Amino acid sequence: MDEFRAQRVSDELRERGIDAHVARVGVGQFGVRVSLSEGREAMWDTDDTPGLEAQVMRDGVLVGFVPVIEGSASFDETQVIDAIARTDYEQPIARQRTVAPPPQAPLPPEGGLFRRFLDGFRQK
Repeated sequence: MDEFRAQRVSDELRERGIDAHVARVGVGQFGVRVSLSEGREAMWDTDDTPGLEAQVMRDGVLVGFVPVIEGSASFDETQVIDAIARTDYEQPIARQRTVAPPPQAPLPPEGGLFRRFLDGFRQK
């Protein structure tokens, strides 16, 4: 996932009340990090493979995962956002709900007032 797409996806998830952030995992490697309960985090699409999948981590240890979502290699941003929002992380092997839970109160955009400075004025 490229940096700007990761930013747009995390922004839209935050609009739905999902605690999402851009994950910077390496040089030129980006994804979406979703903060979960009990100190867990889901790291979405950080490995540059065509399909959409996630690893669920707690304190740097793998505690679960989301298998590659069938057909996700051709998902647009709206479908990626919907897939992340519909994921149920309660089991070690996460599953997709048939419908997304209702949106919660929106979270503020990451970076706030200084976002353009933090991004080096590179937003598209």
